[in-house]
Amino acid sequence: MLTQNFNQPLCKSLRRKIGKALSQWHMIDPGDNVLVGLSGGKDSLILLHALHEFQRRSPVKFSLAAFTVKLSGLDTSPLQAYCDSLGVPFSVIEHDIIAIINARNEKSPCSFCSNMRRGIISSWASQNGYKKLALGHTLDDAVETFFMNLIHTGRAKSFQPKLLMTRTGVTVIRPLVLSTEAAIIDEVKRLSLPVVKSPCPFAGHTERQRIREYISELGRNVPDLYGKILHALQNLSDSESWQS
Repeated sequence: MLTQNFNQPLCKSLRRKIGKALSQWHMIDPGDNVLVGLSGGKDSLILLHALHEFQRRSPVKFSLAAFTVKLSGLDTSPLQAYCDSLGVPFSVIEHDIIAIINARNEKSPCSFCSNMRRGIISSWASQNGYKKLALGHTLDDAVETFFMNLIHTGRAKSFQPKLLMTRTGVTVIRPLVLSTEAAIIDEVKRLSLPVVKSPCPFAGHTERQRIREYISELGRNVPDLYGKILHALQNLSDSESWQS
């Protein structure tokens, strides 16, 4: 059983970044039912923690729940206990995506898994009255996606901070999109959040990991690399632009 006090406030710097993203892209409206995609990783745990804090403090009133697509071998009991400690409803659907990836001999397992989980969650959200789906993608994820698209498709684009999924009518929001992985790692440690080890056999051996290492090397020679990419995303001239 968890004994930590999970109602400790976020550090001010991370709270400001998340608050800015929520405001800049008008992510949450009064009366929204918001569902958090909770994988058990550090990003989704910080996302739930942050939205729970904003729910208590913000004059904008909204409801909050969490949902996990359970991969084979994933222990969701710490996530259930964590959500119980916050008073946040928690639901789980088990889906053996890893077996599907292996059966298909999928060349891009991370992308396939991400898309499949997002589809499962958004469908469940729509069926259960949730119009906003909050995902834990960070600024690092956005920069990595930008480089992956640039290298493999020749397009300067990344995912959107806020995007309506027309098939389900659910709007995906990414409140961590201005926050870095480094800041999130520090905060997860400080708050002692219950990170659950992923059973994914592909972790650390993907194209995204190779791009991450490339960006890390590039960042040692390019001052404020992330700031420059963020500026580019906000100033693209077409529909891929991150305009507010």
